Amino acid sequence: MGASVLHEDSIQPVKEKGIPLNIRNTNRPQDPGTMIVERIQDEERGDRFITGIAGRKNFTIIKVLKRNMNQSATLRHALEILDRYHAPVEHITLGLDSFSLVSSSAALGDGLYDVIADIRKNCRPDDVQIQDGIALVASVGRQMASRPGISGRLFAALGAAGVNIRTIAQDADELSITVGVQNEQFETAIRVLYDGFTG
Repeated sequence: MGASVLHEDSIQPVKEKGIPLNIRNTNRPQDPGTMIVERIQDEERGDRFITGIAGRKNFTIIKVLKRNMNQSATLRHALEILDRYHAPVEHITLGLDSFSLVSSSAALGDGLYDVIADIRKNCRPDDVQIQDGIALVASVGRQMASRPGISGRLFAALGAAGVNIRTIAQDADELSITVGVQNEQFETAIRVLYDGFTG
């Protein structure tokens, strides 16, 4: 989510050496900025379980529905199709008879309809649904996995602000929860999460 600030490949060597990173505002270099470190002294503090919020706009959700689906085979075929069109998958959500793939709208480009046609041909779904104009907002924090009710509090705060959540994904390491919202609600979602949870 922070690729516009730091390239992913630049982080690993710094992390391996234990070197902290300090990100500052170009327009206000006197401000302390954000420190990225392996551990913080007050990590166990109970009132600050979210340590970062980031997001990007302009994603497309491709939802594949098929009754009695062999999910692993169908999902593999769909991922291979997106790979052929050089459209990286940002998130995958799974249901009993469906799954959704989230990819950059720019990466899909004019190839979106070819992707859909190939999914219909190779996966033989009951339906394929497309939703574009989606923004992804990630809330990150080390204590999220061990704190009951975090997801509920996030979703309740967004709902109270009128933000409609279109997709939800939690990383396997349980360090982040990512929600998909309409592009026009992106700034509202960021503000609600920042004001309500970063302390």
